[in-house]
Amino acid sequence: MALADADVKWVQEPKLGLFEQLYLPVVFDGLKTTVTHMFSKKVTEQYPEQEPTLPPNYRGVHRLNRDAEDRVKCVACYMCATACPAHCIDIVAAPAPAGWKDREKYPETFVIDELRCIYCGMCEEACPVDAIELTTLYDLTGYSREQLIFDKEKLLSVFDATTQAGTDPVRTQAGRLGPASDAPPVPPAIPGPAGGGSAGAAG
Repeated sequence: MALADADVKWVQEPKLGLFEQLYLPVVFDGLKTTVTHMFSKKVTEQYPEQEPTLPPNYRGVHRLNRDAEDRVKCVACYMCATACPAHCIDIVAAPAPAGWKDREKYPETFVIDELRCIYCGMCEEACPVDAIELTTLYDLTGYSREQLIFDKEKLLSVFDATTQAGTDPVRTQAGRLGPASDAPPVPPAIPGPAGGGSAGAAG
């Protein structure tokens, strides 16, 4: 996706004087940051009793999205596997079923090694059909390495769980700077029955 000129900021390399070449300013800045944290108020989250509040574009566990006909959206183009710097995505393509007229291929197998992944989001940016997304699921645990290798069925189950929970709505449009640079749009509220007020409305 091409960037708008307003989103591009050209930066000139600063010229360093003698004072800057001695690295004294950055040393003082580092000490200032350290002293500030020493005397600032400490905040401790009581995890796991208190769940953290994550931003909408947090990059957590992957999911494979479904389309309107409940099919996997992936078209097995291998662009996510090609863009992945950790080489943790493995896809085996197969001819699409006869009833799928909108594509030639689909992923017979789709596997992501969640332990090898660095959660950079490049697979999400490379996908031309928005089939793969990173969710806000962060508490990824397992008793073995095999349990953290997600196949197609497990990735689709993450989609089902996150959409039903409402934590990760499906992105219908990309952000200004990339697929996940902005939060997904909030769906409009469903109006209640005529004449009925909400329980929390002020009188």
